Amino acid sequence: MTMLSVAAAAAAIRNRTITARDLVEQCLEAIDRHNPSLNAFVHLDTVGARSRADATDAALQRGDDLGPLAGVPFGVKDLEDCAGMPTTQGSRWYQGQPPASNDDIHVARLRAAGANPIGKTATPEFGTWAYTTSPALGVTRNPWNASCTPGGSSGGSSAAVSAGLVPFCTASDGGGSIRTPAGFTGLVGLKTTYGRIPGLNRTVTAQNSVVGSLTTTVEDTALLLDIMAGPDARDRVCLPHPTIRYADALHDLDVRGLRATFTPDFGFAIVDAEVVAIARAAARAIAVASGLQWVDVDIQFDDWVPTYARMEGIDMFMGRDRALWETRLDELDPLVAPGWASAQRITLPKLAAVYDRRFAYEQQVATLCNDVDIVFSPTSAITAFAAEGPMPTTVCGVETHAGMAVPHAMLANLVNLPAISIPAGSHSNGMPVGLHAMAPRYREEICLRLAKIAESTNPWPRFAPMSS
Repeated sequence: MTMLSVAAAAAAIRNRTITARDLVEQCLEAIDRHNPSLNAFVHLDTVGARSRADATDAALQRGDDLGPLAGVPFGVKDLEDCAGMPTTQGSRWYQGQPPASNDDIHVARLRAAGANPIGKTATPEFGTWAYTTSPALGVTRNPWNASCTPGGSSGGSSAAVSAGLVPFCTASDGGGSIRTPAGFTGLVGLKTTYGRIPGLNRTVTAQNSVVGSLTTTVEDTALLLDIMAGPDARDRVCLPHPTIRYADALHDLDVRGLRATFTPDFGFAIVDAEVVAIARAAARAIAVASGLQWVDVDIQFDDWVPTYARMEGIDMFMGRDRALWETRLDELDPLVAPGWASAQRITLPKLAAVYDRRFAYEQQVATLCNDVDIVFSPTSAITAFAAEGPMPTTVCGVETHAGMAVPHAMLANLVNLPAISIPAGSHSNGMPVGLHAMAPRYREEICLRLAKIAESTNPWPRFAPMSS
């Protein structure tokens, strides 16, 4: 049986055409069948998942009024806390620790809406890479091609959803960690404006990372955002309640006349020519179908990857137990440890220079926004690379740095714009290609509306071929 979408699963359980227990069993069966080859889930709470499903079915039998996600199973990225389950952050530092006692805010909201967390999904150590491999959790593989990565750092979530193991998973995005996996596995991945979905225990130096979801449909992404968005007193940088319902904006928002452009490379990236052609064609099709005003703009940035990497490195370093990085550095992924050593040596003048560079990008984007409302691009420079990693340092035959495989998505984090990745088509190598769209700050509904138009006019396969 094909995995239902979030919206369809919620409706089927509510209408009692399927029981919550039956849907959990379908998920657990799919996990049992495919997870050994994918390593998408790294922890399962089968007893709790079945118990919660039975409680949902009993409540429906009594006629109780349940939440909009009642009985829908989902996975939680292992950077995020889910009460009763461990949070390892992909690191041997945190393996063997007691389960979390509380949910992160967005996880709690999903639970309050009736969703049923059944396990934790793999992440690279501390969410560092655009592939999902770590000494603690092993190698996670792409259901489209097991030799390839499902992306990172939300690779366990993208593999689980693309393979049809669960209707959705949570995810987070500090520099493309929702959108890159979405592009690599043929999913919908939305990065919101910072603070749209509140969070706990954030470091606030970079203010890059947001939480969200990975889904197979635009409707599901909007539905989940409606549930997760809104302020919380525990998050000092959260945004007010949205003034719209995102599920309504999928159909009601008028985007005609908005100015759109396409850039293959933002002036510096090295990008596979076929990836560019597929993404450009998808962007043009959206523009025609939605009535966008197409404008040609010469977009020229310098390489922002070093600035992004330094911002993220500092943020990762802050808030950690000092004893861990002073005495247990040898337990980290050998590719992660050098970044920690480097972060210890940064000085205030060096940090100020990083902030100045970021501010320059913000001003450059502000100037660009005088001419355009939507910037389309490929989601990544190439299709999914080797599952084991490391990040490629040769892109399209050119020797470069590791970030050049996935540079496009980072800008939205650096300058705090909402952005979405949707499936654009398939490469001749058989792997998905993602189309990326950035919208004005706070305007997630534009991303979602354009994505819905694309989905309606050119539907994509909801799952990788192996899920059938």
